[in-house]
Amino acid sequence: MMIGVGLTLPAQNLNVFNARRASFKCQKSPLNPTSRRHVSSASSTELTRETLSNLEKLLQKSNQLDPERVVKTSTSNGSMETKGKGLLEGLNLSRIWPEMKAAEEMSPRHLNRLQRLLSKTMEYSPRNNLSSRWREYHGCNDWSGLLDPLDENLRREVVRYGEFVQAAYHGFHSNPAMSTDEAPLPRHVALPDRSYKVTKSLYTTSSVGLPKWVDDVAPDLGWMTQRSSWIGYVAVCDDKREIHRMGRREIVIALRGTATCMEWAENFRAQLDQIPDSDDPTQRVERGFLSLHKTRGAHVPSLAELVVEEVQRLIEMYKGEPLSITITGHSLGAALSLLVADEISSCAPHVPPVAVFSFGGPRVGNKGFVERLNKKNVKVLRIVNNQDLITKVPGVFISEKAQQQQQQDNPWTYSHVGTELRVDTKMSPYLKSNVDIACCHDLEAYLHLVDGYLSSKCPFRSNAKRSLAKLLHDQGSNVKQLYTHKALSLNLERDRFSFPMPSCLPSPSQ
Repeated sequence: MMIGVGLTLPAQNLNVFNARRASFKCQKSPLNPTSRRHVSSASSTELTRETLSNLEKLLQKSNQLDPERVVKTSTSNGSMETKGKGLLEGLNLSRIWPEMKAAEEMSPRHLNRLQRLLSKTMEYSPRNNLSSRWREYHGCNDWSGLLDPLDENLRREVVRYGEFVQAAYHGFHSNPAMSTDEAPLPRHVALPDRSYKVTKSLYTTSSVGLPKWVDDVAPDLGWMTQRSSWIGYVAVCDDKREIHRMGRREIVIALRGTATCMEWAENFRAQLDQIPDSDDPTQRVERGFLSLHKTRGAHVPSLAELVVEEVQRLIEMYKGEPLSITITGHSLGAALSLLVADEISSCAPHVPPVAVFSFGGPRVGNKGFVERLNKKNVKVLRIVNNQDLITKVPGVFISEKAQQQQQQDNPWTYSHVGTELRVDTKMSPYLKSNVDIACCHDLEAYLHLVDGYLSSKCPFRSNAKRSLAKLLHDQGSNVKQLYTHKALSLNLERDRFSFPMPSCLPSPSQ
């Protein structure tokens, strides 16, 4: 079989290649797959790929190096170490078959890359200057032209907001219990971005309680049955270089997902209720979410009161500066983010631009609520996993089209808000195709998919930089065995991982 290599093989390698080809050209060798079996049903492309693979194996057997491609480096003992590149690199296979490069780079055979992706060592992910386009990335045009394909700057911002939510999860689980006798003390939150500082802790309170017999039957449930719980925080950017990079000072409100029994109970209260401060009876939201948003605790204000008070204080403190407010949440936190955005969008005479970045959020209200947020110019970007069932409830038994045809006061007429960025678990080369429901809703899985997302028609990007360590730790049973086995061979067993902070990609503020 003759291969046209003149166009792709560098000139300095052509003589070496021809000399070696002459030595096996007429032999019945493993290089020629057609000499070993009948190939009438095989495609020429498959044969070419196999031939090139065999050719590479043969060339690698030789210890001779092309003198013009030898690189000399000094070792610690002063001796010279000789390195050389494989001759087959000159064939430039990525230009012939671009998909081969992506597949190979993500292959578990590439131990160096896999070790880097599984390493706990944080890697810098460069942040570009957004000062001239920050309003666009904040949703002033509903992210038009930035989602498909996904803009690289927007991808990094979305992942960054997800890491703020991970910090909220960690802040809760590090100390979930709250005293029933006194107001809670200030809570330390380990933020993924040192350019921000926490200014306020946020709490939610359920309006329902468990029957007394539950405490008698299961007295050790502890914080799982408490009515009030820490759910997130308000943070503000106070680093001058980061403010310059982003083009404004940013206020971030981050909210975690469901954790306690009381929060789960509220999730199932799916009746649509009218918004208390609205004169329009057609503007309705889910009863359970509204309860968690508006109910006061024994020693803490309601979530609505906390965020309004703090946002008003920060707007006054930084009066005259360009400001933005970003609310981000996962699951229950994504639902509450919309209610918070609705609350603060009219809490002051001149409220900065308000945007919501939600991950795996359920439906929150009806079409009237959607129109209410649109009138207030609240921008919403919903990151949705195609396999995540939580994003399809409440109202799972009625299709979107059927819901639009229903009357607005129907208790199951729910509508999603904002712009959608849809990812798909099946696009990840690392996750199994039949992952469980928990993995489809997991926040780290979401960030893994966003980090690898290119567009709706392209595969997972080969240069994704997010570490696989936390994904392997949290969702090891859903990661393909090829990668878990390679992780073990690299002495990166899952039980050795510890995550005092969310796995994130810190970046220099420049």
